[in-house]
Amino acid sequence: MATVELRFSALPEHVRTARLVAAAVARRAGVDEAVLDEVRLAVGEACSRAVGLHQSVGITAPVKVALIEEEKLFSIEVGDEAPHAVPAERVAGGAAADADVEAEEDEMGLAVISGLVDDVEVTTGENGGLIRMSWPTTPPPTVLI
Repeated sequence: MATVELRFSALPEHVRTARLVAAAVARRAGVDEAVLDEVRLAVGEACSRAVGLHQSVGITAPVKVALIEEEKLFSIEVGDEAPHAVPAERVAGGAAADADVEAEEDEMGLAVISGLVDDVEVTTGENGGLIRMSWPTTPPPTVLI
């Protein structure tokens, strides 16, 4: 199992780099060429979401991306360190309108990712969240000489 790990400052300008690296590693891992645009878009959306979450609560920790090549499967994990509160806790904080807008943007981003990736898992908690996306791979053709 080969893994490439990427960490970047939670700034929007670094999302493009994460997308390019993800597409290059996915191609090398054997993800079908027809799916690479979906990989690029999904990683961009997940990284943009993580950057937004970090910036909204003032977290300076980097966004983490793991590109994992397994047998017949390529996975990407995008992690953030922003606390994810349940809606009732957000409203109790007094900034209900801002929390509602952030929650809608968060849900929209997750909906886009779910529309692009068939195999996606989202986990959240008070110490951050993780989006794991997976695509099947095909082994390179065997060349007989």
